[in-house]
Amino acid sequence: MTRTLYAETVLGQSLFQKISNCRVLMIGAGGIGCELLKNLAMSGFRQIELVDLDTIDISNLNRQFLFQKQHIRKSKAEVARESALKFNPNINIIAHHANIKNPRFNVEWFKSFDIVMNALDNLDARRHVNMMCLVANVPLIESGTEGYLGQVTVIKKDETECYDCQPKPVRKTYPVCTIRSTPSQPIHCIVWAKSYLFSQLFGLPDEEDDERLEAEMTQENVNEIENLKKETQALKQIREAMGTADYPQKVFRKVFTDDIKRLLSMEDMWQNRRNPPVPLIYEDIEKLVTEGNSQLNYTENSNTLKDQRVWSLAENFVVFLDSVRRLSEKLIKQKTNNPDASLSFDKDDPDALDFVTATSNLRSIIFGIEVKSQFKVKEMAGNIIPAIATTNAIIAGMIVMQSFKVLNEKLNECKTIFLDGSRRPQIFLSESLNPPNPECRICNNTHIILKINTKKATLRDFLDKVIHGRDEDDIGEVIVEEGGRIIYDVEYDDNLDATFEQLQITDGKLVSVKPDDDTEEQNSSIFAISHREFEKPNTWFQVDGKPFAARNKIPVAKSSDNSTSSTHKRKLEESELDTFEGSSRKRPATNEEILVDDDDTIVTESGTQKLIVID
Repeated sequence: MTRTLYAETVLGQSLFQKISNCRVLMIGAGGIGCELLKNLAMSGFRQIELVDLDTIDISNLNRQFLFQKQHIRKSKAEVARESALKFNPNINIIAHHANIKNPRFNVEWFKSFDIVMNALDNLDARRHVNMMCLVANVPLIESGTEGYLGQVTVIKKDETECYDCQPKPVRKTYPVCTIRSTPSQPIHCIVWAKSYLFSQLFGLPDEEDDERLEAEMTQENVNEIENLKKETQALKQIREAMGTADYPQKVFRKVFTDDIKRLLSMEDMWQNRRNPPVPLIYEDIEKLVTEGNSQLNYTENSNTLKDQRVWSLAENFVVFLDSVRRLSEKLIKQKTNNPDASLSFDKDDPDALDFVTATSNLRSIIFGIEVKSQFKVKEMAGNIIPAIATTNAIIAGMIVMQSFKVLNEKLNECKTIFLDGSRRPQIFLSESLNPPNPECRICNNTHIILKINTKKATLRDFLDKVIHGRDEDDIGEVIVEEGGRIIYDVEYDDNLDATFEQLQITDGKLVSVKPDDDTEEQNSSIFAISHREFEKPNTWFQVDGKPFAARNKIPVAKSSDNSTSSTHKRKLEESELDTFEGSSRKRPATNEEILVDDDDTIVTESGTQKLIVID
């Protein structure tokens, strides 16, 4: 009996054959990814490529079951591949320990897959994959989990919403004055300890801190802003004492006594607040410790795990002084080999976590704010999203179920599925896939693959031959952008004679072109750059996909001669055939008859390709 007999019986021979032949790109090998790869291996998928940049950490082992203790610090993608092959050694899994935004993962690479499955944990990578799938016109299954909540949806170009059709939550930020002077929540104290004090003492101080203070300056707080700048300068002077026996004590007196007394001197600031801050006196707390009035058992066994127990004032005091000493010794040791060395906060570094926990708790005590356990501080300081293995497993299963419908060409049966483990007994909610949002600035753009000799083609060539072409109906002035930077507009033409390579627009980059007509209604054209060195002389461009101006009602450049519209079709010569590394059933084979018009438009079953020759 074969491993896949039951799957073939349940799914039917036709769908199972599609699954077997399907090329799957899976991005992410974390909580969802481990479950998903196992599911794919056991469901009949035989051709899987996996991309993940991360390495295995001990904190992953409680929910990412493809990894074990001996795998710590190894590549997630490579170890996941090895573990999944033990479930089914008869499949082909290619693992890439790399960033999905690496230029080698270009649009043509995406086009070689039949379906893409996201198991990512960050917004930037999701948006990138969404864009690449739109340009490549490959269906994408998007997913995510947070605690007992999960979601799965399907994205298909021109048929459903894309990832960016709906606005995403903006990451919470806090005014500098609130963090530095008037905290009112535990997170304010944690951010102060992690992002401000840790950096000032052991890291690279934020050079933009003064600029942010200036931006928040008003007539009412001008004195406070100036005092905060003086605080920063005073800390820099105290840092020079690092390594001395009284360095921790100097830091304590500065931030928990002197700075708080200064705040109290500004009486207007506390008129409308119930509890003004109370400075901590070093000698008073030291006396508590030496007299033994507090059992310093933060490292001893108790009924509560040490990282989940809230420490007392004396415990926070001791941990603060000890962590400052440990971090100072670590930094001084690094500076012996590298004078420019610095430390950065790492939630998995015990010394750094001790410092942020004790520091934020001492500040919370000063301002009458709830004190947090080290476990909660780690979660908040590390921006940790709670992960539950059961939720990941359920969502991974739903991804595979949705993929069956996509491969069976039943997109109308696909749903956006929401999981809420707290809603019992009905933990699932579903809704039909929404059509593309007409206001979306991503999926309503025109997406084009531009094969280009980046070493020879200049920006001027691109504008003249691809954008403006030789049409009677010119698109007018445009704005050209790449990676958030403006490459060209009517008032900035410095780059016209630079090649794409000189502009660092290389293989895999995305170039946006939008009419410069001061209206918000015009959509951009997104060109996915694919470097090619054409055999045909003076051929530097090939536009593959919908013509640039399809949505702007401007046809792509036509032939330069003024002959009639009648064309003679001939077989494509071998020198004009586009070659690809690898093979894909989506691409025409080289022995397939392809006709080419006299105006150099290649006609294939999947559409047109415009060859543009530089005269």
